[in-house]
Amino acid sequence: MNPALAVLHNLESSTTPVETLWVGGIGGMEADLVKREGVPFEAIPAAGVHGVGLRALPRNLWKLFQGVLASRRLLKRFQPDVLLFTGGFVAVPMALAAWGWSLPARLNFGGLPGLSRSSRARLRSKSLLYVPDIEPGLALKTLARFADAIAITAEEGRVYFKRKNVTVTGYPVRKSLKVWDGVDALRVLGLRDDLLTLLVTGGSTGARSINRALMSVLPDLLAEMQVVHLTGKLDWPEVDAFRATISPEKIARYHAFPYLHEEIGTAFSAADLIVSRAGASCLGEFPMFGVPAILVPYPHAWRYQRVNASYLARHGAAVVVEDAELPAKILSLVRELIHDAPRRGQMRQAMQALYQPQAAASIANLLRSLADPEKDAAYG
Repeated sequence: MNPALAVLHNLESSTTPVETLWVGGIGGMEADLVKREGVPFEAIPAAGVHGVGLRALPRNLWKLFQGVLASRRLLKRFQPDVLLFTGGFVAVPMALAAWGWSLPARLNFGGLPGLSRSSRARLRSKSLLYVPDIEPGLALKTLARFADAIAITAEEGRVYFKRKNVTVTGYPVRKSLKVWDGVDALRVLGLRDDLLTLLVTGGSTGARSINRALMSVLPDLLAEMQVVHLTGKLDWPEVDAFRATISPEKIARYHAFPYLHEEIGTAFSAADLIVSRAGASCLGEFPMFGVPAILVPYPHAWRYQRVNASYLARHGAAVVVEDAELPAKILSLVRELIHDAPRRGQMRQAMQALYQPQAAASIANLLRSLADPEKDAAYG
């Protein structure tokens, strides 16, 4: 979701008016976040069909069919010039419906020269697929069949696509994340400037194994550093109850939140080291802030997090720990890295070297060129 928002912000900063519709899944968490950005939002039925059990498959296939019908109605009403796919099974019904016209954000660039709105509706809309992870999942591989162009985060992702129209753009990150410097970030979060800062996060929903591994060693860590802990909403009650067991002299060093939205940049700016899952955002947000990382790939899904983590580790920007090994290793590994300033400095430089600040602009320009190739030169 965040990469699409970063691209949208770039598009809206141009002088060419852009009309946008964001399409998500019914009951998805993105609805409130997208509406908070002031972006029109529509929800469609959607469900995955790969790897589901036989009992769930008929229901999910029916949702997919319903999603295709809903997508056709949206496309007929909105009549897009170009579509941006950023992944997930919610995009599949839209792609199927748009085979002859095409997603999460549909963009209208003020019309195509010489075409009425009704005649434009009979043309197949151009579409761009952005692949945030290094290795695409099945849904993204499926969407690649429909896309006119593909944008990828890193050169290593090119091997998963045999097509020629693949562009390495980097991972788009919202510029608003980095509005605080280190000093301001410490102040906003109530942190001390004479202590090293460990950031632990599992994303907006949280990572239970990371949360519990941290809590098992938290008193030892707080004796040596301060900790910012983004627990995720699901585990917040458990973590909040655990806070009551921390001694008064150490609790001032522990800063726990269910999640930070607009203020997430403060946590990245303040962190000397981060412990995190290896979702796609680590490929863009961590390099933006140059924060060294201990990555714990989620073990119960496709291997894309493991591939992301390996990519950062090969570049010297991160250390990878298996989820099952984290409880035994978290204390020694955090101590080892956070107190080794030269190594953290090398990891920080390696992470910063992977940052591509023009990623959002590059994807926005690809969308503009697909929407109106004749005007492409004017957008550059």
